[in-house]
Amino acid sequence: MSILSSIARIATEYTATRARYRAARALYLLPLDIRKDIGWPEPGDPRDPEILSSPHPRAVIAR
Repeated sequence: MSILSSIARIATEYTATRARYRAARALYLLPLDIRKDIGWPEPGDPRDPEILSSPHPRAVIAR
């Protein structure tokens, strides 16, 4: 495997990951009722983007 093919593979993976996160962020900008209608995110989805990076962070209550 040459260096160029390794760089190309890494760039392809990066592009796919970035597109996936951008799509997740776009879906999170939709109102909650629309997200429920389209069934996103799936309950119990281990790839739940809210865990990874949410534009609307969960509220944290300091005690």
